[in-house]
Amino acid sequence: MDEKINILMVDDQPGKLVTYEAMLGELGENLIKAHSGMEALEHLLKTDIALVLMDVSMPGMDGFETAEMIRGHPRFQNTPIVFVSGIHVTDLDRLKGYEHGAVDYVSVPVIPQLLRAKVKVFAELHRKTKQLEVLNARMTTLRDEERRRLARELHDSVGQLLAAISMNIVFVQEESHKLSPDGAKRVSENAAMVEEAGKQIRTISHLLHPPLLDEVGLASALHWYVEGFSERSKIDAKVNIPQNLAGLSKEMELSIFRVVQECLTNIHRHSGSPTAGIRIVQDEACLTVEVEDAGKGIPSEKQSACGTLCHTGVGLRGMRERLRQLGGTLQVQSNGQGTRVTAILPVVRAPAVPVGQEVQNGRSEGLRPVILSSLGLL
Repeated sequence: MDEKINILMVDDQPGKLVTYEAMLGELGENLIKAHSGMEALEHLLKTDIALVLMDVSMPGMDGFETAEMIRGHPRFQNTPIVFVSGIHVTDLDRLKGYEHGAVDYVSVPVIPQLLRAKVKVFAELHRKTKQLEVLNARMTTLRDEERRRLARELHDSVGQLLAAISMNIVFVQEESHKLSPDGAKRVSENAAMVEEAGKQIRTISHLLHPPLLDEVGLASALHWYVEGFSERSKIDAKVNIPQNLAGLSKEMELSIFRVVQECLTNIHRHSGSPTAGIRIVQDEACLTVEVEDAGKGIPSEKQSACGTLCHTGVGLRGMRERLRQLGGTLQVQSNGQGTRVTAILPVVRAPAVPVGQEVQNGRSEGLRPVILSSLGLL
């Protein structure tokens, strides 16, 4: 986790970029230069950027508009932006910057020591965040492996023992005419209880890790799970999913299954909805999973927290973390008539926008529709 991080410096004046590079060089990080807002967006699309250092006043698309576009994409909502301003910064200017996604301001003339100190703090925060993400990913993997192991143990060990007990009971039942009426009744009751225990063991085993997911794929596993959920919860749940989903890894199939599982669990526990709908759609670029109910919705005081990782419940945090590891996003929309959870996962990566040469202001407008489309803002 000690590799260099990427710091994106955005300014239309090459001389200023050289100055920033000289000031920040001793930090030992990877410094990337962009001469316009559009070029900055290109770098964000193809590189993991830890911090954006951006001039406010730029021709064409200024720093505020660029920051607003960056914040408009789910992938970059948490990317810190530090504005550099050559004019006198009032409180209203700072407020405007913060509203557009800035986390800090640096005034010109820039004090090298101050700039280095600010950038160093954000660099360390980025590294710590990455370390937490690696730990979360490892915990998710270990949890999935433990679920798979427990499911196998329940099936192979406890399940086999119950099967053996059931066979013994069948033998005893054949001799039950030799028993007293009360003894024969107890044997029959034991047979029924063993059969019910076997059913519950199979259900728990399949919920921990559905074997259908490995054997026949996501579509069959989801149909099985949704049918079982409807029967257990008495909620009319319907699933609409293509039978042939292309380009899905085992990790992606498991993540989609867990997202649907968590959403339906939340609907049963909290929504009071009589229905639930699951719809999965795949196109050339991404796969979209929508889970919708017709319940009471999320209380208004909690809805704002649904957009952040730190104020949501464990279920939403877990779903977001799973999707983030695969480059996906999670959105929650709710009102008094129901809640919709939308998960979007990339399947086929779009061709990279060529950035072989500098993008001059006169040519950046030609690339603007391409960048906006890549960002999902067109």
